[in-house]
Amino acid sequence: MVLATIKMLMSQQMRREALKILRSIVEQCRVQRGCLSSCIYEDLDEKNVIMIEEMWQDEEALQRHLRSEEYLNLLLVLEMALRQPEIRFDTISSSTGIETIEKARSHAK
Repeated sequence: MVLATIKMLMSQQMRREALKILRSIVEQCRVQRGCLSSCIYEDLDEKNVIMIEEMWQDEEALQRHLRSEEYLNLLLVLEMALRQPEIRFDTISSSTGIETIEKARSHAK
């Protein structure tokens, strides 16, 4: 799996337009082959910070997305940011759930 995250600071004037475009991108991503999730988040402490997070099945699916028209729209939004956006692509080799918490809590006794 590949986790793609982009964190950007928008001006208050551009925030609404950026969110409108990002919502459209997220909706289109969710139906793409290989997209496991696509979400937009806003920072509660920093009002004009927006983060988009996407989870892709594999590197091939991510590469298809990076070459897509909707990703071109995302790049245009990044140009609206007040400073250089933080962009990360993290490869995830394994994932666990509540069992990790249960295991840690059982060893605490």
